[in-house]
Amino acid sequence: LEDHLTGQRDYDLLVIGGGSGGLACAKEAAQLGRKVAVVDYVEPSPRGTRWGLGGTCVNVGCIPKKLMHQAALLGGLIRDAPHYGWEVAQPVPHDWRKMAEAVQNHVKSLNWGHRVQLQDRKVKYFNIKASFVDEHTVCGVAKGGKEILLSADHIIIATGGRPRYPTHIEGALEYGITSDDIFWLKESPGKTLVVGASYVALECAGFLTGIGLDATVMIRSIPLRGFDQQMSSMVIEHMASHGTQFLRGCAPSRVRRLPDGHLQVTWEDRTTGKEDTGTFDTVLWAIGRVPDTRSLNLEKAGVDTSPDTQKILVDSREGTSVPHIYAIGDVVEGRPELTPTAIMAGRLLVQRLFGGSSDVMDYDNVPTTVFTPLEYGCVGLSEEEAVARHGQEHVEVYHAHYKPLEFTVAGRDASQCYVKMVCLREPPQLVLGLHFLGPNAGEVTQGFALGIKCGASYAQVMRTVGIHPTCSEEVVKLRISKRSGLDPTVTGC
Repeated sequence: LEDHLTGQRDYDLLVIGGGSGGLACAKEAAQLGRKVAVVDYVEPSPRGTRWGLGGTCVNVGCIPKKLMHQAALLGGLIRDAPHYGWEVAQPVPHDWRKMAEAVQNHVKSLNWGHRVQLQDRKVKYFNIKASFVDEHTVCGVAKGGKEILLSADHIIIATGGRPRYPTHIEGALEYGITSDDIFWLKESPGKTLVVGASYVALECAGFLTGIGLDATVMIRSIPLRGFDQQMSSMVIEHMASHGTQFLRGCAPSRVRRLPDGHLQVTWEDRTTGKEDTGTFDTVLWAIGRVPDTRSLNLEKAGVDTSPDTQKILVDSREGTSVPHIYAIGDVVEGRPELTPTAIMAGRLLVQRLFGGSSDVMDYDNVPTTVFTPLEYGCVGLSEEEAVARHGQEHVEVYHAHYKPLEFTVAGRDASQCYVKMVCLREPPQLVLGLHFLGPNAGEVTQGFALGIKCGASYAQVMRTVGIHPTCSEEVVKLRISKRSGLDPTVTGC
């Protein structure tokens, strides 16, 4: 340790965390000719699930989630197929084991790809659990039990978060799983209770229902908190009408394993105060995430965290309370928990540190999509946020229901396909937020996000020619204001 305190440091940049943000930082710094190391370690979940390099998104998040969502969408398309002339015998059974193996193999290929990329860029990778010794040095234990000390001029913390367990509930830890486990199950989870109302909860319940499993969502209070609440209620309506069961206003109190191996869950209905029970094969906790900061010994380096959330406090330039230590991504207080924001924030940070740039990450108008069976894409402010910020009298909301052409021949229910644009009322009516519920919502939202980022007005959107016949076209056909009280249903061309 003496050498590290007095001598030259090992690296120009040390990145703690090999997820989306951390890898983006490391690769960007290496590209700029710096000496870089990445430290990454996955603490196995309470269930014992572990994975390789790449972080939450690659291993237990966006990537396997989207692939299983796609599996569920294919089930719907198979049911549509006979209407379009395909002679497909119904019903078509789904094989969880086959799907899981294919998804897991893809994830493993991504793990390998990340390792190769680091090697190609001469970034040193350490698979060790790092903790701070001082403000320039971290320590970790290698596989053989040997202690490794690493020092750097600059350190970036990008350790992300892990799912929260309700440890106050009897049996929660022993018998429940989280999103850390669901994608790595070898066998079907069977009849599943998903506890929580986050996008993680709804996405998991959605694809489980979609592949033919019995899925129930237990919601204590507000679904999709932080998202537009009108859109949120329509997401729930769609799921409920397509087979997902919901227990609203309920909170679990106990999980027990029955002699036959099933799980008996006891919960309280908070409106009536009555207790109820149900039997499931799997209980999935999706009640939020906690930052992975506990084992970092941040106090040794002097890095300040929020007393409420344990997330790291940073300024607008990702700087912590220590001048040469930075933090990005889900581990940071007040940042969106999204892969692309971590990547962009990381790249911009490294360009400021080593590339002479002064560009700062802009966290406004970040687009995102909830991959529920009917996808919900949004960018900008929710209707509630717009009203809170500007006042009801200064906000105009244009909206419409629509029917995707693809739904017509198959006779699919389109009652929740809906789009709305939240604008300032004063001309030219700057677009504050766009909300889209329907097929391929992510693809639609990504396109419009650029316009909104560039300061698009309602007038400009209305002058944009739509591509016919697409769902995206519905955005540029929005003529009806919520204030007018007219029927917002768009029919025909």
